[in-house]
Amino acid sequence: MSSSDLAISVRGLSKAYTIRHQAEHHITLAEQLLDRARHPFSRQERETFWAVQDVSFDVPKGEVLGVIGRNGAGKSTLLKLLSRITPPTKGEIRLYGRIGSLLEVGTGFHPELTGRENVYLNGAILGMRTKEIDRRFDEIVAFAGVERFLDTPVKRFSSGMYVRLAFAVAAHLDTEILLVDEVLSVGDSEFQKRCLAKMGSLGDEGRAVIYVSHQLDSVAALCTRALRISDGHLVQDGPPEELISSYLATLGSGPADLGTRTRTGSGHWRLSKVESLSAETRVGEPVRIAIEAESETLQALTVWPSIHVRDSVTGVLLAHCDGRLVGAGVDGVDHRSGAWLFELRSPWLKPGDYLVDVVLCSNEILDYLDAACTVRVLPYAVHHAIRTLEPNHGPTVSDFSMVAADSSSGVAAPRSNTSAI
Repeated sequence: MSSSDLAISVRGLSKAYTIRHQAEHHITLAEQLLDRARHPFSRQERETFWAVQDVSFDVPKGEVLGVIGRNGAGKSTLLKLLSRITPPTKGEIRLYGRIGSLLEVGTGFHPELTGRENVYLNGAILGMRTKEIDRRFDEIVAFAGVERFLDTPVKRFSSGMYVRLAFAVAAHLDTEILLVDEVLSVGDSEFQKRCLAKMGSLGDEGRAVIYVSHQLDSVAALCTRALRISDGHLVQDGPPEELISSYLATLGSGPADLGTRTRTGSGHWRLSKVESLSAETRVGEPVRIAIEAESETLQALTVWPSIHVRDSVTGVLLAHCDGRLVGAGVDGVDHRSGAWLFELRSPWLKPGDYLVDVVLCSNEILDYLDAACTVRVLPYAVHHAIRTLEPNHGPTVSDFSMVAADSSSGVAAPRSNTSAI
């Protein structure tokens, strides 16, 4: 492919970070000072972490490229490298045109300036003249739908308003390349649809778009090609449907292989086992997840586990089970391990595949495992012979009861059923 047809060319791209590990966990400043006095010449352990490693690909003009993978796989780091927010450790990036990006809420906005002033500031950063911005200004404002607040400092904007204006600026100013991270999930569903439609039209206009998202259905619908990133490596490049299918196949049920997984958190406690006891279940049956965790030392903290259940296609969070709500914590002063069994009884999950994230926290995130295991709900209900449920009636099924009156006797006979919400 000639350079005249390219928007982005990446060769051998790598990014390394240095992670420092403290030998002991200190809760208070006094404990830290005392340890420093006892061991004045001790040094922190250091580890080199490769967030992105030896990634190469090309993006031609007019292509909408999706990027998928677990949390912590390196997707956002890749976009920061492409947008030149952070420099690469190794490798080469060639950009053929001006680049606009929407990576985090408020990226590129000055909080003290008004929405109007930030539109012109962003345009100036991209090298556009005032007359060029004037020509697009009304279109930007109309798309964002923030006319009433245009002369308000953006520090007073909600996260949704931030995203509306930021995307409108990035998509309507004259750039040849647009990078969009998961930040669109902050907006409402109607605005997300408009954003996806706009990104598709940018591809038709010959502009290149890179879109990172956990909403796999939007990647399949919008993108003409996709990359799958795992542990900083590019593991697959091809049609979105093929990549999504292979990606979901890696999110197996049963005990998770925790030793090879990318994870985040302080590491003072670590998950040692995560297992779905509901590898295949029916509509209305409880979902059971067993987890175990441990620490190398006793610590003055309380450990709380949580699980998040997400739709595997859309990435939408459907259930959040927080151990703090039921007092299921473990005191780290007396224990160096803990085991929990989560049982999700409601809402009932409709037929399909679901991802389960697991989190350990105290006053900080101790360990976070994205898509630790999966649950498959079969198209059968517990109480009646329901074989199919309409997908357009909502993502879950409610657990409820109803009473049917007997017309001959006037006696109400209790019955249970299922109904999509």
